[in-house]
Amino acid sequence: MYKKRKKSWEKHLDFTILDMLCLELAYGLAYVIRLGVKNQYMNEQYMRLAIVLLMVDICVVFFSESYKGILRRNNSQELQSVVMHTTVLFVGMVLYMYVIQQSSIFSRQLMFIYWGLSIVFEFIGRSALKVILKSKMINEKRLQSMIVVTTEELVETCLREFEDIPYREFVITGVVVVDAMRKGDQVRGIPVVANADDFYEYVRTHVVDEVFINGNTIASSQALADELLEMGITVHFNLVHESKLMPNKVIEKCGKYMVLTSSMRIATPRQLLIKRTVDILAGFVGLVFTGIAFLVFAPIIKHQSPGPVFFAQTRVGKNGRKFRFYKFRSMNVGAELQKEQLMEQNEMSGHMFKLQDDPRIFPIGRFMRKYSIDELPQFWNILKGDMSLVGTRPPTEDEFEAYEMHHKARLSIRPGLTGMWQVNGRSEIRDFEEVVQLDTYYITNWSLALDVKIILRTIQVVLSGKGSE
Repeated sequence: MYKKRKKSWEKHLDFTILDMLCLELAYGLAYVIRLGVKNQYMNEQYMRLAIVLLMVDICVVFFSESYKGILRRNNSQELQSVVMHTTVLFVGMVLYMYVIQQSSIFSRQLMFIYWGLSIVFEFIGRSALKVILKSKMINEKRLQSMIVVTTEELVETCLREFEDIPYREFVITGVVVVDAMRKGDQVRGIPVVANADDFYEYVRTHVVDEVFINGNTIASSQALADELLEMGITVHFNLVHESKLMPNKVIEKCGKYMVLTSSMRIATPRQLLIKRTVDILAGFVGLVFTGIAFLVFAPIIKHQSPGPVFFAQTRVGKNGRKFRFYKFRSMNVGAELQKEQLMEQNEMSGHMFKLQDDPRIFPIGRFMRKYSIDELPQFWNILKGDMSLVGTRPPTEDEFEAYEMHHKARLSIRPGLTGMWQVNGRSEIRDFEEVVQLDTYYITNWSLALDVKIILRTIQVVLSGKGSE
């Protein structure tokens, strides 16, 4: 029987429980330091707060990736993760106090003592548990015994790939070269334990938990796997080398086929649900501000440039989908027709148009563009699902038609109201390839935390009026 690799939430259940214990210990010690040797659970308010602490921690763990790559983190990275985790919990508890309107009941000194102790206890606890887990992984007696079955051509490369894995749940105890008589030899320190004709006999008489098949043909590998499965051996197929595809991969069903799916970034349904929920909430709030801006700026727009208040244009969204894109009009009517005459003055290199002192913009339009007020109607696009709060800026149809192959990568997600380009000095960027690089970085490294950073940075940029188009 093979123990399936754990899902992300249960894989680090030990760290989750340990953090809860450390947090409660920090909370209890903070209570004793501030209020004396009393049982905090005899105090109804503090007992309720202790329960709230656990509930907030569960929510934070569920909606974030607190333990992703925890065994690979060094001390500095772990301390940073602990500070972030405990700070979010601290803020959550403070918000709870204000929501129930009982903040005056609780000791502020106690809360700050708890925060400091939680950082210390959680960091020490995680570090100690990592030492224990790593020592178990290194102890080969506890690992599964695995045999590698491969060819003369691939044996060196195959075994070399396994050498760089610091922590694993198996140890390679032997190798079988199916197309050469090499029994008794050693390859990179691993003994060749059998040839093709006596391999089954070796498996029958020796300790073998798993077999990794690195074959040339699916047919021969399947035949070998059938025999091994009848013997109760766990079989691993080499589908494709990690470097042959993008780093994000998942095995799933496609119709009646089992496939290895790869993409620039694979997000979980939970992450996408949170992102869409934030978009919907932001859409409703944004439309309120859009309505206020309409009342203020619509008469001025009409006065300075007779014509419609809103500007609608077809833009290209996710993977080439077209949609109607809305802004407050900041240019003269017919500005799109005048664009051809201004192309020679384009300050951008590549498939994007940008002109700092664009003559088509009327006075109030410059003010709106400086503070991104003209972008507010796009909250309607966000609410409809054409766009997201954070993403990549959608190109026009003519810009999209001129794209090269690698440019389309920036359209692999929903376009956004803001993004990496907007918060990294868009007014200074003059090369479209830099925009593509920023967008590609965002997509491949996307996380909810990155979205939050971009949103906060966007607020700063908008309020300062810097980096406007």
